[in-house]
Amino acid sequence: MNEGCCNTTSEGQEKFDLIVVGAGSAGFSAAITAAEQGARVALIGSGMIGGTCVNVGCVPSKAMIRAADALHHAKAASRFAGIKAEACIEDWRALTAQKDELVTTLRHSKYSDILPSYKNVAYIEGAAKLAEGGVSVDGKLISADKVIVATGTSAATPNIEGIDGVPYLTSTEALELDALPKSILVIGGGYIGCELAQMLGRSGVDVTIVCRSRLLPEAEPQISKALAEYFRDEGITVRDGLGYNSIRNTDGGIALDVTEGGQDVTIVAEQVLITTGRIPNTSGMGLEEIGVELLPNGSIKVDDRMRSTRPGVYAAGDVTGTDQFVYMAAYGAKIAASNAMNGNSLSYDNSAMPAVVFTDPQVASVGLTERQAKEQGIEARTSILTLDNVPRALAARDTRGLIKLVADGKTKKLIGAHILAPEGSDSIQTAALAIKTGMTYDDLGSMIFPYLTTVEGLKLAAQTFDMDVKKLSCCAG
Repeated sequence: MNEGCCNTTSEGQEKFDLIVVGAGSAGFSAAITAAEQGARVALIGSGMIGGTCVNVGCVPSKAMIRAADALHHAKAASRFAGIKAEACIEDWRALTAQKDELVTTLRHSKYSDILPSYKNVAYIEGAAKLAEGGVSVDGKLISADKVIVATGTSAATPNIEGIDGVPYLTSTEALELDALPKSILVIGGGYIGCELAQMLGRSGVDVTIVCRSRLLPEAEPQISKALAEYFRDEGITVRDGLGYNSIRNTDGGIALDVTEGGQDVTIVAEQVLITTGRIPNTSGMGLEEIGVELLPNGSIKVDDRMRSTRPGVYAAGDVTGTDQFVYMAAYGAKIAASNAMNGNSLSYDNSAMPAVVFTDPQVASVGLTERQAKEQGIEARTSILTLDNVPRALAARDTRGLIKLVADGKTKKLIGAHILAPEGSDSIQTAALAIKTGMTYDDLGSMIFPYLTTVEGLKLAAQTFDMDVKKLSCCAG
């Protein structure tokens, strides 16, 4: 613990201005924000410092996805005449060791090594439980009037009969495999399932991905459908619209019994990967006992100021069950810390929040989907542009994907943008800025964009509202 950063109560207990529970991205963001404002902060961590993103989430998964992309791009090089390339995994353990080295480096450089820079932040390791007057850590009361809970989430287990009797992987274990299985069944078609299914498939594993509805059920249906077809083109089996009946061990592997198209079907694979979502880490923290209301899924209920239902207790990040992206966790934590210290003047705004799924093509979105707009009573207009209309895609000989824009039909203001493209993640921020600044699709369509870029597709998609861009010459718009 850093010295000289706290007072004591009359009972001799340590007294801080703020206690932050959770030492991941949200926790560090909250602690640093408060410390920079002069607050005395206790940062309480349990387990490996750095939380999900750096240790078992964003960093290791994207490192492995990039490696698998290299394999795929070599195989796909033949789309250019006269080019042939090959790539293979020569040493899987060397690849995972390199990934682990990156994780360790970032854990230190972005988390543990920066703590000494903040003399008014005390890092305390232990199991935390909220109590009257502060937080109890392994039975010792740490005192503060304000508390921020940022304890994140853990992998959820689906309600399938027999699930407790079979060995299965979570995303954490899937990224730590010593050797690749011959086949794997991925249960869950959300962003984690899609990313890992494609990574494993490109690494040579026979992959089947199953889901109750469709891949990326929150995405635009045109994007979900197209992504499923691209997966199938790569040899990944996609089976959606299923009903899960039971799961069991067999001599041939792990068998999932499902109902598909009204028929009972069994799917067998050597290993199973569960990617059916995340559950908030709120159990055993004494939250409800002190008046912090939890939602039915176990997440902490907060308002737009990041306040819980208990005065003085705030929450931020994945534990709130909202916008489970590391940058939104850090953003919400900054708001929580500033409000805790300065009177609740800041509000959480996710109206222009970009989101990316790192499949290939990438799925990038911001704002409302067409369905969400209609549910809000907005008279929505949409445009859909396939990538065979984007010169960059034609030159790259990779026209997989589409761009869908959603606008208010009365004002022409852009209210949603959804991109499926190999470089979609690098284009979505332009759409986010357009939505943030209240641009119309006419405004976006009249802007100057660099030629032969993926982001130029946004301009063409905006023009598609009122014209046929196939009739334009290059750069004529």
